[in-house]
Amino acid sequence: MPESVSKLYRALVFDGRVSLAVLDSTAIVNEAIRRHHLTPVAAAALGRTMTAAVYLAGWLKDEGSSLSVSVDGGGAGGKIGVAADGSLSVRGYIEHPDVEIAPRSDGKLDVGRCVGKNGTLTVIRDDGDGIPFVGTSELVSGEIAEDVSAYFLTSEQRPTAVALGVRIGADGTCVGAGGLFLQPMPYAGETAIGYAEEKIVQYPDLSHVIETRGAHGILSDFGAADAAKREARFACHCSRERAASAVLAMGKADALALLAERGEIAVHCHYCNTDYTFDEGEIRALFGENE
Repeated sequence: MPESVSKLYRALVFDGRVSLAVLDSTAIVNEAIRRHHLTPVAAAALGRTMTAAVYLAGWLKDEGSSLSVSVDGGGAGGKIGVAADGSLSVRGYIEHPDVEIAPRSDGKLDVGRCVGKNGTLTVIRDDGDGIPFVGTSELVSGEIAEDVSAYFLTSEQRPTAVALGVRIGADGTCVGAGGLFLQPMPYAGETAIGYAEEKIVQYPDLSHVIETRGAHGILSDFGAADAAKREARFACHCSRERAASAVLAMGKADALALLAERGEIAVHCHYCNTDYTFDEGEIRALFGENE
C-alpha cells in the first residue's frame, strides 16, 4: 500500500564536501492528481515543481518560514504555482490540469512542451526577516530539473546538480516520483562540483529508480544510510474562515451585488482546488445583518 507521506533525506557525502538530498515525493504527486484531476503530463510538470519546492523549503530557517515557486514558460499547460513552508507542507496547481500532449519520440512525457521555455522560474522566500528574497532565472528547457539547476547558479550562485522525475502508471496514478540534489559546500572546490556533475548523470530516469528501489536505494549508492529524515506532505492553508475573510474584503456593496447576480458566492482555492460556497443567509450574517 502506498505511503501517505513523502520523505526528504539529507546527508553529507564526498568527505563532507557535498550536500546530498533525496526526496521520494510519490505521495505528494498522488494527492495533487487526486485534487486537481491531472493528466499524466500535467502531473509530471506540477509534480517535478512541487518536488523542487520541498527541497527548497528544507533550507528554510523554521516552520514559520515560507516560499513560493512560479514557472511561466508559455507552454500548453500554462503557469505553475507552488507554495511550501518550513514544515515541508506543500501545495500547488497548474493552470491547465487537463492538458493533453503527445509523448516524446522516446516515449517519455513531454514536460518541456507542457511547461515551455520562453519565460522564467521565480522563487520568493520569506524567512520572517521582513524583506523576502526574490530570485528569478530564465527557463532553460521547461523540463524543470535543468531550470532549477540554472536558478541555483544564476540567482543564488550555488552550483547544484538536480535530477527530477515523475512516473505515471496505466491507471493514471503516480508510481514513482522524486528528486536528487547534489550541492557542493561553499569553498569545496572544483573537484566537488565535478563529483556532483558526474553522479547526477547516473540517474537519467530517476522516477524509475524511485519506483523500483526507493529513496533508500539511492542513499545506498552514496553510502548515506544514516541520512537525516523529514516528512513532507501535500497540505493547503485555506479554510472556510479564510474564504469568509476574502468575502468580507470585497465590501458589503460588492458582495451583495455579486450575490444578487449569482445567487451565492464561491471562493476558489487554486492550490488545492477547493470551493467554499456562501449562500445569502451566510453572506448577510458575515456583514452583521439579522435574518
